[in-house]
Amino acid sequence: MAVAELGVVVLDCPDPRALAGFYAQVLGGTVETEFEDSGWITLKLPGGQTLAFQTAPGFVPPRWPAPDRSQQFHLDLNVKDLDAAEKAVLELGARPLDTEDRARGFRVYADPAGHPFCLCAC
Repeated sequence: MAVAELGVVVLDCPDPRALAGFYAQVLGGTVETEFEDSGWITLKLPGGQTLAFQTAPGFVPPRWPAPDRSQQFHLDLNVKDLDAAEKAVLELGARPLDTEDRARGFRVYADPAGHPFCLCAC
């Protein structure tokens, strides 16, 4: 029996509105700003999941890969066409972290705040 149910994944960042906008363009959904004054923005995704973005003063982005500074978490985003998805996320402000092995079924990027995420042809 589970003790809890996952409510929301929250990403710390310097600019919640900008990062929510990035993920809204990547994943779709609706950006909600009801609690923006308290540094909190939510993104309601089409499948019912929610991502939230919270202001973190002094935010230091994770490094990937770096054994001395953990990435802490990352998102795996399933796509139908890796090349088309890569082009789109790069145009939206992502940057490549590990994309050279084109035969592999995934590629690793950083969002505009530096959080790693993978595009996966799974």
